[in-house]
Amino acid sequence: MKIQSGWYRYNIQVQRKSRAPGKEADTINREEQLSALIDSYQHLVFSICYKMTSDYFASEDLAQETFLSAYRHLGEFDGRYEKAWVCRIATNKCLDYLQSAGRRNIPTADLGFEGARAPDGGMSCGKGAGSAGGSETAVQQTPESICLEKEVRETLLARCLSLKPPYDEIAKAYYYDEMDAGEIAGQRGVKKKTIQTQIYRARSMLRRMYEKEKGA
Repeated sequence: MKIQSGWYRYNIQVQRKSRAPGKEADTINREEQLSALIDSYQHLVFSICYKMTSDYFASEDLAQETFLSAYRHLGEFDGRYEKAWVCRIATNKCLDYLQSAGRRNIPTADLGFEGARAPDGGMSCGKGAGSAGGSETAVQQTPESICLEKEVRETLLARCLSLKPPYDEIAKAYYYDEMDAGEIAGQRGVKKKTIQTQIYRARSMLRRMYEKEKGA
């Protein structure tokens, strides 16, 4: 799963409009920090979200929400235990999602996040809050979680290829191979608008598959 830069840039630009001119440099610096966080942790965050929700598309949304929340709270973060901090935000986003959906089985223990929430239910993103016991060992991936991304991708590929043509190839190119609409259009020699429409339809088909599995 690859988070597209345009997603968070749009959200950040909306927030910029309410900022005083003197804070522009700080905003740009935080954008650079966010880009680094996404580059470092996007696959880990997505894996956490998928492990907790078993829904590829919900995991996409939650991963994006995780990084936007991290951006908003960078000023409160002291820079220690960065990975643990990001993983806590992801876990809390998933907990909120699962609770709002009325789900009871929340597998935080399997991920090593038994103490994910702060005592007040917040993100626990202040000084020293990045980990249990003062280190990042609380978020070390288990052998199971190390294999999770491979499992997610294998499942995604199988579901993409199960779609009827041309949506099977479109879904594989976009979701599995992580090509954008322009690249797919160039490869297939068709208009970008056509590919965007096919991506939208393929996404709807795939989402129904995941929802059907969760409801089984």
